[in-house]
Amino acid sequence: MSSLLLNNHSPIEQMKIEAGDKSFPIWLIANPKYPDDISNIWNPVMYEIQDKVYRKLRARINSRNIFILSAFSDIGKICNTSMEEELTKKILILKESVYRYQPKLLITFGAITNEYIKRAFDQGSQGQTKYWNTGNLSNEFEQAIANFDINRPNCIPLVRRISKTNTKDWLDQDSYYYDVATKIAERIIENKDHLEIWI
Repeated sequence: MSSLLLNNHSPIEQMKIEAGDKSFPIWLIANPKYPDDISNIWNPVMYEIQDKVYRKLRARINSRNIFILSAFSDIGKICNTSMEEELTKKILILKESVYRYQPKLLITFGAITNEYIKRAFDQGSQGQTKYWNTGNLSNEFEQAIANFDINRPNCIPLVRRISKTNTKDWLDQDSYYYDVATKIAERIIENKDHLEIWI
């Protein structure tokens, strides 16, 4: 498994601001407070994606080039002007980078990183990160998959913590990873000719 995943970045090289290739169509937006999200969440998801892609296309995604960006971790706790200015600056930089490089899949982990991306697209809840609970993130994921458009960046939120009461039919983490990986893989396979991601 390790050769297919992101061990060359884990855990984001002690959570550097950036790792990987910005021009790669897949970006991961990670919270620096939770560097293990890459190994604990993304790696199992990516393993399933690689499996499904290989079975269908006999091809592999070049996971070493996936771009990883460290988000602003205190987005929900802005308490002074300087923090607000720093957040605004970081969101503007992110917005410009997304516009310039046009990634097709922006994978987020939990409420903070999802809100970070939403604000970059002027869709954020402006301070109401508490809106993003497990159930809402699950619904957001389903909408992102249903409305996937290869001609624009697609924000795909992943849940950080699995709860039986909030995640519909998922019985445990493994079934959650399998389910989201299957749906992401389907979109990748459908758009294989428009994604320069292959080894």
